[in-house]
Amino acid sequence: MPAEDDFTVTPYAVEGDIDYDRLIDMFGADALTAEQRAKFPDPGHPLVRRSVFYAERDVDPFLDAANEDKLHSIVTGRGPSGPMHIGHIFPFYFAKYLQNQTGTLVYIPFSDDEKYFLKDKSLEEISGYTRENLLDLLAVGFNPERTRIVVDTADADVVYPLATAFAKEVTQATVDATYGEPENIGLSFYPAVQATHLLLPQLVEGRHPTLVPIAVDQDPHVRVCRDIAAKERYDVAKPGALLSKFLPSLEGPGKMSSSDDAPSILLSDDRETVFNKIRTHAYSGGQTSLKAHREQGGNPEVDVSYQFLYYFFEENDEQVERLAREYRNGSLLSGELKDMAAKNIANFLEAHQERRRALGSLEDELEQFRLTEDERQVARRRAGYPESSLVQR
Repeated sequence: MPAEDDFTVTPYAVEGDIDYDRLIDMFGADALTAEQRAKFPDPGHPLVRRSVFYAERDVDPFLDAANEDKLHSIVTGRGPSGPMHIGHIFPFYFAKYLQNQTGTLVYIPFSDDEKYFLKDKSLEEISGYTRENLLDLLAVGFNPERTRIVVDTADADVVYPLATAFAKEVTQATVDATYGEPENIGLSFYPAVQATHLLLPQLVEGRHPTLVPIAVDQDPHVRVCRDIAAKERYDVAKPGALLSKFLPSLEGPGKMSSSDDAPSILLSDDRETVFNKIRTHAYSGGQTSLKAHREQGGNPEVDVSYQFLYYFFEENDEQVERLAREYRNGSLLSGELKDMAAKNIANFLEAHQERRRALGSLEDELEQFRLTEDERQVARRRAGYPESSLVQR
């Protein structure tokens, strides 16, 4: 970002008070229109209806294919550098929603290699987080016939050959201009791996519209991949993108959930812990005294408890509007709003945790979501490798 900007948004750092409209102008994306929102399958997802997903790149081909019952896919991944919190999981539940509604093919890449390059963590630590995060993703309940989970190091027989092909299409100058000077050569190479993630559904299934629902800080990965696809050396369409705002951390405005220091509500938190974190840490948009709050009301736009409900944890639009109205007029207190948010989040987490406990061993559960040998061979062939390639699973 230019020096005069008062915020920073890259795949590796998010700082400051984000001006989302300025950000999409800088990135060259487009605002998601009301007409486009209306094309998402009924009844519509809160993340779309409430403009949490607020910007896009080429979303229309995906929506047209979904509405016409044609092949279409989503790619949404995970970088396993720690335990998952609520900000990490909502894109996956959004993907599950689309899969339920329109049979969307869902690809979930795990960039365990990137997190080793980027974080001060051992290979053993990254491996442990990968296993735990995989169990949380499996607990979402994806259809194994319509879902593929790819772990970079475990699926290197397909990821590395494809990344090798794509790496030749990306100059170091492009990497430096897009991401800044990489800390190591692993991060220099990673954009080719990310392009592999985003193009893999088409290399397996053939050319079709692909959508990448991601937080806006991950958009540079999509831009680099779209440049590769635009060269038309491979029979793939440029992947589209659906860009979301950041779920705020408990610390409130200007503190994004991607911050390493921000307190987070983990997917493993029990009900008591959720209530304690919300009551103790959630930034309030209310007044400093009961009398002042009754007279002046609160501000739901900065209140973290309200924002959690608005983003994901309250399905009913009328309820969300009522809470905002009553908070503004002072009839709803900050403590009451906190307890509503804590209750909804705790209910969501308990259901998620129950599904996770019902899973079998990771190896058994994951096997049905892995690429088949035929799919691996097809992907390598479409990237230019001959049938006689020595690459084997």
